[in-house]
Order: sequence, then C-alpha cells, then structure tokens
Amino acid sequence: MQESAGERLDRFLAEQLPELSRSQLKRLIDDGQVRIAGAAVKAGLKLRGGEVIGILLPEPEPVDALPEAIPLAILYEDPHLIVIDKPAHMVVHPAPGHRGGTLVNALLHHCRDLSGIGGVLRPGIVHRLDKDTSGVMVATKDDRTHQQLARQFKAHTIQRRYRALVHGLVQNQQGTIDRPIGRHPAQRLKMSSSTRCGRRAVTHWQVLRRYDRDRLTLLDLALETGRTHQIRVHLAEMNLPVVGDPLYGSAGLARGLADAQLRKRVEQLDRQFLHAWRLGFIHPQSGEALEFRAPLPPELQGVLDYLEKKYTPLDADGADPSAIPPP
Repeated sequence: MQESAGERLDRFLAEQLPELSRSQLKRLIDDGQVRIAGAAVKAGLKLRGGEVIGILLPEPEPVDALPEAIPLAILYEDPHLIVIDKPAHMVVHPAPGHRGGTLVNALLHHCRDLSGIGGVLRPGIVHRLDKDTSGVMVATKDDRTHQQLARQFKAHTIQRRYRALVHGLVQNQQGTIDRPIGRHPAQRLKMSSSTRCGRRAVTHWQVLRRYDRDRLTLLDLALETGRTHQIRVHLAEMNLPVVGDPLYGSAGLARGLADAQLRKRVEQLDRQFLHAWRLGFIHPQSGEALEFRAPLPPELQGVLDYLEKKYTPLDADGADPSAIPPP
C-alpha cells in the first residue's frame, strides 16, 4: 500500500494483524519469519510502499477446552444449532487468562458433538459478544451449518439489535455511524477509528429516551457490520460512552451523576450497559426465518426502571403513557 510509505514495519503489521500481540510480531520478525523479497527484515524497517510482505505464521497451539457444567439460558436448540442468552462476565471462548468458565466450555458440556466445528480454539462459534455484554448468541453443531451461517454474517444479512444507555444527550433522533475500526495505534487493548488500516464498520442508532437532567440517552442500535468493540468504539468517539464501560468510558462519569441513588445503581453495575436483545437469521438447513429476543437482565432493567419512575409522569390509571417498547 502506497499510504504505508515511511511507516515502521512493526507498526504496519500491528495494524494489519490485530489478532497478534506486539510481542508475537516481534518474535516473528526476530525469528526471520517476516520477509520482503525473500530476505529477513528488522522491526524498525521503514516501508517504501508497495512491498510484498511474506509472513510465516506458526501453527496455533490448541487450547484444551474442556467441557464444564455451566448453566446456559437456552432460547432455542435443534440438531444443527443452539441459541443462548449469554450473561455478562462470561468470555465466549478460551484465551490466555480465561482457560475455563467460557461459553465454549459450557457448550462442549451441553452439546457433545461440537468438537472441531469452527476450529479447536472456537468450536461452534460464528460470532462473539464482549465479555461484559449480555444477550442473544447463536452457536453451530455441524460444519455445514457453521459455514452457511458464517456466510450470512459475512454478507451482513444477520439482524442484530442492541440496547445501550450512554452518557450524553443525543440531539438527533436517529443516525448512522460509518467509520472504519482497527487496533488502536497506541493502546493494544482498545480498538479505534484512528487507524490507517481499519475495516469498514457501520452502526445505525435511534433514540428511545433522553434523561435530560442526568445527561443520559437510551439508544436502540442495529449492526450492519460486526467489528470488535464496534458499538462501544463508535459511541465513545461521538463523546457518548456506554454507561459502565471501563475501557472506552470513565468511572468519573458515574461519580459525576448528581442523583445519589442513580449514581449508586450505575456504580454497582460492574459491566457496560450494552445488551444484544435481538438476533435474526435464516436457518441454514430449513431456510426458515428465525428471530430470537432476550429481555434486559435485571441489573440493567433496574437502572431503567429507576430512570423511568423519576422522569415519566403516570396517567390517571397509574400507567405509563409513553413506555419504552420492551426488547
């Protein structure tokens, strides 16, 4: 790429290969596994632009994912796939620091025929939710179903809807964020739009409620693409960080809430206020259009109930005349 001219090789590769850590890339370069024109190169090499870079990646070391009897909230299951309501704090698949207690461990116990589907590291997994995001997920039980469902995700025909409570008042009623997302150039744990080699990411949003005095907005969001941390990055870069998000927000935002009861509820969340409430797709085997919904978990619903009680006057019958449509 000509736009890479003058950039250090290691920084360019870090943007191109976000799945690899800087230490992994350094080891590959030091071991001579990164080559230009057949010759080993150094990490600090300045690119001219237009080079063809060859990288020899070692075979991944399998993570021994063992079945674990972890309860699952199953929304649907048949011989080909399973749909679950993932709780917050559950990692989707094993990784360094999370060898057990993951969704994969739970699925391997529940679905004995998952092994190898989608690879040994992520059996049955065709998409992910962040550790502290809850909501609807689908996993597959056979190769054909996995491949066909993966094609739907790649074609962006999967219907994915989320609810998010954000700090800040959104002025427009609806809109679209179309900004690429890649690895943050300086902070490895974060994703960002400030990267040269991000992938296109599109998020559609609509305002459900504004809580003016507390400067909070409840949003309904639809994903057109599915990049890592997509909603959290897009909203944070609009200066609308998701409530409770420690990576793209700030604990100081919760402490700044004037309402003591609301502040306590938000500080006790221990997760971001982001929930995947709806998932729709075509069943790869039957061709049937399926849609699944998961209500907000109690800790999120409790915050909304408090805000609704605080902001919404009741009519003569004690009913809320403008209730938020439930997920």
